[in-house]
Amino acid sequence: MSKKRLSVVVTRRLPDAVETRLSELFDVKLRLDDVPMTRTELSAAMKEADVLVPTITDEIDAAMIGQAGERLKLIANYGAGVDHIDVATARQRGILVSNTPGVLTEDTADMTMALLLSVTRRMSEGMALMQKGEWSGWAPTALLGGRVSGRRLGILGMGRIGQAVAKRASAFGMQVHYHNRRRLHAEIENALEATYWESLDQMVARMDVISINCPHTPSTFHLMNARRLKLMKPDAVIVNTSRGEVVDENALTRMLRAGELAGAGLDVYEHGTDVNPRLRELENVVLLPHMGSATLEGRLEMGEKVLINIKTFDDGHRPPDQVVPSML
Repeated sequence: MSKKRLSVVVTRRLPDAVETRLSELFDVKLRLDDVPMTRTELSAAMKEADVLVPTITDEIDAAMIGQAGERLKLIANYGAGVDHIDVATARQRGILVSNTPGVLTEDTADMTMALLLSVTRRMSEGMALMQKGEWSGWAPTALLGGRVSGRRLGILGMGRIGQAVAKRASAFGMQVHYHNRRRLHAEIENALEATYWESLDQMVARMDVISINCPHTPSTFHLMNARRLKLMKPDAVIVNTSRGEVVDENALTRMLRAGELAGAGLDVYEHGTDVNPRLRELENVVLLPHMGSATLEGRLEMGEKVLINIKTFDDGHRPPDQVVPSML
């Protein structure tokens, strides 16, 4: 007798190739509309599935996990970040959690550099001028930005993405500095020509650019709070392609409006799509709609990791990308 296929519920539209392969391997319920599930829909999905495939837009807290039926055994997250999932409660309930690490490193690092350049060279202001049809021609003092070569870049979080940003920044002639939970091995640090700062406060006060590349965890919430933001030089800029919750968005907005910071490039926001409206009004800010990982190649590779995690679990083994609370 053939083995019964796993029941899998996918909460958002995924690339066609990923959905097709999931359908070939499992008993899959796909999402027809590319909008987030309501809390009620998500709760119902967790009761009917062996495996749930959520994304960052699905808030899976302790209460929701507590209401899940006995059937759910794996939450195979489509994405690297799992701060939207209560991993500890899931573990207590015997539900495994997996993610898709590593595949978005290059894409996110590329976007970090794009934002860094956009802010320092005032690209969004130039684009706005062109789109309004208000450009009257070249002028020696028009839209003067700053040269990135020679500037000090402070990377907050030197994991895969932070190191990829460091390599790119070095190629642009920037001096790389970093703060991390643990110092890198000497050979990696030397290869990146990166200077380690044990004190985040001391690093922040000396940098021309700060790049946020650490995950959101309880210990990194508002790591860049009002006090720490005020340590930054008035001509410094901040770039965030990681998680919005790491930065106190209201404090950042106040400082940018007051001219206490030169600019910001943001791809993520503290309250998701509820972006501070005063932030959107500022000319010295480049805002993107969480595009850091938005490449077709990256999305397909994310899907491949989800497939491997589910298939490995179905075969009775530990998913290769299982997340446990001690990792967070």
